[in-house]
Parts: sequence; structure tokens; C-alpha cells
Amino acid sequence: MTEKNHGEGNPIAAQHYNKAATEFAESGRVEPAAEDAKKALDGTEREELFKAEREGKSHAHGEDPAVKR
Repeated sequence: MTEKNHGEGNPIAAQHYNKAATEFAESGRVEPAAEDAKKALDGTEREELFKAEREGKSHAHGEDPAVKR
């Protein structure tokens, strides 16, 4: 089945993402995943994770102005 190209906004992809995100949030796997992430940031993976973040950001067109840090 070929899905129609929706351009910038894809409602079908948004539905799939929202369903998967809700299922994950309700699965009980959030806390263990958060602990794993904290251990990675506190451990030997820290620099590799920040390097990957910098690499990803280098391809971005800038921060979303709606994101407040």
C-alpha cells in the first residue's frame, strides 16, 4: 500500500507516532528507560551522546522558536 505524500504535515504518520508514544507511556517502560538514559549520561557514553547531539544539531536549520529552555 502506497501512502499519498502529504508534504510538510503527514496526518497518518502523526497518528502512528501518537499511538506508539501513548502505548510506550502506558507500558511501564518509561522509568527504566529514564534510568538507562541517566546511567548513560553519567557514564562512559556521555561524550559520545553529546557528540551525536552536536552532529544532529549541525544539520538543523536552527532551534524551534516555540521551544523554551
